[in-house]
Amino acid sequence: MSAEQVSSLCEQLVKAVTVIMDPASTQRYRLEALKFCEEFKEKCPICVPCGLKLAEKTQTAIVRHFGLQILEHVVKFRWNSMPRLEKVYLKNNVMGLISNGTQNILEEESHIKDVLSRIVVEMIKREWPQHWPDMLKELDTLSKQGETQTELVMFILLRLAEDVVTFQTLPAQRRRDIQQTLTQNMEKIFSFLLSTLQQNVNKYRRMVGAPQERDALTTPQTDLAQEPKAQANCRVGIAALNTLAGYIDWVAMSHITADNCKLLEMLCLLLNEPELQVGAAECLLIAVSRKGKLEDRKPLMVLFGDVAMHYILSAAQTADGEGLVEKHYVFLKRLCQVLCALGSQLCALVGSDSDVDTPANLGKYLDSFLAFTTHPSQFLRSSTQITWGALFRHEILSRDPLLLAMIPKYLRASMTNLVKVGFPSKTDSPSCEYSRFDFDSDEDFNAFFNSFRAQQGEVMRMACRLDPKTGFQMAGEWLKYQLASPVDIGPMNSKTGEGLCSIFSPSFVQWDAMTFFSESVISQMFRTLDKEEIPVNDGIELLQLVLNFETKDPLILSCVLTNVSALFPFVTYRPEYLPQVLSKLFTAVTFEVIEESKAPRTRAVKNVRRHACSSIIKMCRDYPQLVLPNFEMLYNHVKQLLSNELLLTQMEKCALMEALVLISNQFKDYQRQKVFLEELMSPVANLWLSEEMQRVLSDPEAFISYVGADNKIADPVLEDPSGLNRSRISFCVYTILGVVKRARWPTTLEEAKAGGFVIGCMPSGNPIYRNPCTEQVLKLLDNLLALIRTHNNLYMPEMVAKLGETFAKALDMLEVEKNAILGLPQPLLELYDSPVYKTILERMQGFFCTLYDNCFHILGNAGPSMQQDFYTVDGLASQFLNSAFVNLNNIPDYRLRPMLRVFVKPLVLSCPSEHYETLLCPMLGPLFTYLHVRLSQKWQVISQRSMLCEEDTADDNPESQEMLEEQLVRLLTREVMDLITVCCVSKKGTAEHNSSAAADGDDDEMMSTDVTPPSSAELTELGKCLMKQEDVCTALLITAYRSLSWKDTLSCQRTTTQLCWPLLKQVLTGNLLPDAVTWFFTGVLKGLQTHGQHDGCMAALVHLAFQIYEALRPRYAELKAVMEQIPEIQKESLEQFDSKLLNPTLLKVADKRRKDNFKRLIAGCIGKPLGEQFRKEVHIRNLPSLFKKVKPSLETDVLENNEDGEGLTALFEP
Repeated sequence: MSAEQVSSLCEQLVKAVTVIMDPASTQRYRLEALKFCEEFKEKCPICVPCGLKLAEKTQTAIVRHFGLQILEHVVKFRWNSMPRLEKVYLKNNVMGLISNGTQNILEEESHIKDVLSRIVVEMIKREWPQHWPDMLKELDTLSKQGETQTELVMFILLRLAEDVVTFQTLPAQRRRDIQQTLTQNMEKIFSFLLSTLQQNVNKYRRMVGAPQERDALTTPQTDLAQEPKAQANCRVGIAALNTLAGYIDWVAMSHITADNCKLLEMLCLLLNEPELQVGAAECLLIAVSRKGKLEDRKPLMVLFGDVAMHYILSAAQTADGEGLVEKHYVFLKRLCQVLCALGSQLCALVGSDSDVDTPANLGKYLDSFLAFTTHPSQFLRSSTQITWGALFRHEILSRDPLLLAMIPKYLRASMTNLVKVGFPSKTDSPSCEYSRFDFDSDEDFNAFFNSFRAQQGEVMRMACRLDPKTGFQMAGEWLKYQLASPVDIGPMNSKTGEGLCSIFSPSFVQWDAMTFFSESVISQMFRTLDKEEIPVNDGIELLQLVLNFETKDPLILSCVLTNVSALFPFVTYRPEYLPQVLSKLFTAVTFEVIEESKAPRTRAVKNVRRHACSSIIKMCRDYPQLVLPNFEMLYNHVKQLLSNELLLTQMEKCALMEALVLISNQFKDYQRQKVFLEELMSPVANLWLSEEMQRVLSDPEAFISYVGADNKIADPVLEDPSGLNRSRISFCVYTILGVVKRARWPTTLEEAKAGGFVIGCMPSGNPIYRNPCTEQVLKLLDNLLALIRTHNNLYMPEMVAKLGETFAKALDMLEVEKNAILGLPQPLLELYDSPVYKTILERMQGFFCTLYDNCFHILGNAGPSMQQDFYTVDGLASQFLNSAFVNLNNIPDYRLRPMLRVFVKPLVLSCPSEHYETLLCPMLGPLFTYLHVRLSQKWQVISQRSMLCEEDTADDNPESQEMLEEQLVRLLTREVMDLITVCCVSKKGTAEHNSSAAADGDDDEMMSTDVTPPSSAELTELGKCLMKQEDVCTALLITAYRSLSWKDTLSCQRTTTQLCWPLLKQVLTGNLLPDAVTWFFTGVLKGLQTHGQHDGCMAALVHLAFQIYEALRPRYAELKAVMEQIPEIQKESLEQFDSKLLNPTLLKVADKRRKDNFKRLIAGCIGKPLGEQFRKEVHIRNLPSLFKKVKPSLETDVLENNEDGEGLTALFEP
């Protein structure tokens, strides 16, 4: 290889790199240049000399970086085939580059330093310690040359720790070799890091003057000639801190606490050094957050000593005193985290067996911690909450006088912190400035603040458990202050009306915060204090003030109502105040800003009215005995309101009726309650059973016309001729739902018998109850089912065509629902100031959506409510099939989902087993068969679409619509799989938490890796009943196994762990066709191909495949043929595995080992994440073992956990 060859190649490479990096290059040129460079790296035999030539100091930074990249590529991909001399040549040259091949520390580009340290680490990973015993000595020698080399050595040590310990990017044996050798040498490495840090910091401080000797706000006075030298020392100091941060996390605690905690002391000292404080705080945080044996963590308590506390506090004060500077703010956040972690250590150590006493400086610590809780930054305030909670909960610390003395201060701070200010777009509070650093938008801040407030509520309740009276006293003072303060609406007027608050008005944010505060502390006081100790007089005085307070502002009135509810428990001591409370609430039920206004009500007004209704319901639900004596007054009041058809919305009417039903449950007299419910429901029955209504409910066309959906409306805001018709239907449906949901027999058997609610006993001995509402509700059932059938038929194309021009989209989803499914945030202000429905189209959409949901809610609640009276309705299954399950093909996913969730699932859960054959099986059989076909088609469309996407076909379906459709299919799939699981599998033990862990969109479940399904998951009686019918059995099995390869990870994991095996186990005893068996097995392997990249799914699917193979391979040789088709399968290993499996005498190996072997066999079909699919494999060879193999035991290698690494003594002998 001649020097000319190298030179000419290098010239070409320089040109190519210049073209790649030049923004003016055309794409074709750039691609050609890129191809040339890549081919050179892959194929050229003289990469090393070219790389070294390009990496020379004389080249430009971009070219040098490329030269070093070539060398890195050689080490990563060609090392195993390089001759030994070439390796030594390359290693010596790279060490030479570190020694004198880079620019000065202050001038060199960081990406050059980075790639150079990477090359060294790649060589270490392949050769150290066995073939390169002197590596650490060489690094030590290099570091003696100067700051430039020392910084590079720091980078190398950090990168090595990250690759080996943090990211573990190398094979197990190499990792073990390197980590053990590091551990063995840790004392040397640590003292090297510490001395490097100390020497460089000392030099730096000598040159710039120690911080104590200079004013914090002035720049250090350095001699100009010394400036670069000082900066160089500072750079090395920063690098040493970063490197320490990579080690502190995992080295033995003894290294961190060695020499009387010298490291911790240095770190505390550096907190006052502006250039190094962030790095020091980072290291301190990692050290203080260490878990492990309590005994090892005891020395960390040194940080509660005078010296450490002094440095931490002065650093915090200095950083905060300089106003908002990003660097200082980042440091403050770190420091706050350090104090939080210190609090956690304190809670862990005090009162444990490690005899740690409460530190003398606890007061100082709490004061400094409180300073963060009262800081203007909302983020810092929220960071302290978890630690406060831990302190208030702690068995010993919570009794400490110093902590008890903090409670009033903490509560005072909370009074400020609950006020929702600090929106990044505003300037009305010091917090706003900080929020602009922490939040991208007001919506972002709002979401954060809501969870922060909830967290504060938790902690305040804990504080009030320790000192209930102080909290109550503060709440009382604040409430009185708010009641007396004039209203300040601020610069923004509400659109609800002139002179009213918006959600940003100063008055409203104060009212809102005060209300949350009083609600939290009062509820806790009632839980904590004994009856005699409760300050009844003070509470009643506050209640009177609130009841007498009048306001026309909907937002403030809403807060007033919450305060009435919070203070209501005091009425249990003074029942004579009940009528006043009721009248306050009833006035709010009919609240209007402007009486008799025609304009649509805004959400703020609607919220007040709804709030009042729910307060009345809550009162009747939680204190029925208290309200019972006032029943007549309540009833008359409601009758009066109901007599005016326009006064209340249908929902409000029904809420009031629900409240009455709840009180009527206290009659505990079947006959009396039945008569009352008849009277209450007679207006509904008359309307619902009228001839006109029967015609409208059973004919889709008549229905469309009756609700006004066939009209064309000129003024879509004000004009609504059919509004009254719609509200009549809503009223009936709401009322039926309210009664079915709330009417119940007494809870105790004696009272139920005495009141005439028990009509016999089941064979099992359980009593049979009757519900006083049954008779009324059942006579309305036929029309309800007719309405459901009609509603389903509205989706037929010919019916959709009959909708009027204005209402063409009346059956679509509401925007709010779409946004919720796509996870888009709501704009803040809109929530309160806009009308609930902006146009009549939205109102119509809302009507259809609520009506549909409520009809199914009635059917879902009917079982638990009316029990055998409902299940034995004549031909109920066929009635359902002819109503709820009609025209499903045209029903969109967003309507099918609630039907399954609120109707079918509750029905299944509450249905007694004697009705399985007559009711559930005839209904679920056709439903499951249909759902299987539907989901398969939907997923086929999605997978075809993702194939087409690669060809980039433009169509008229915008992406957001596609995303919505796809997300809906996912949600529907989860709903269906959940329903099948509920029907078929009885979950015992482990599976229980699996299902409850993840709600609709909760994807955290994916992170759990250990999901071997519980062996106790058995089929339920209903499951067995369904599996007896061949077509249903087939539909269930195919749905379960096909769903494994649909692109929804959550559904795949749940189905794999809970459903697949119990279903298959049920049919194992029968004669399964070989084709069916291979289809099931292939289904699981396809699932692995789709979801293998997710650890949780992969573990579950591998387990399932293993179960199937073990159980069925002896009977079906076809399974082996499937295995043989797996890419890259090792035929000999398969033969070995198979012969052991087929010979039961050889099955001695532990289950886990067999499963691991099986996993290795099928590795070829386990999907990889996109980022790894086209990555070039790096192969690192194992070196000769460092220790003699003892007789291998089944336990894991003892030395893997051996921190001191005995047996490694001969390590550095060449």
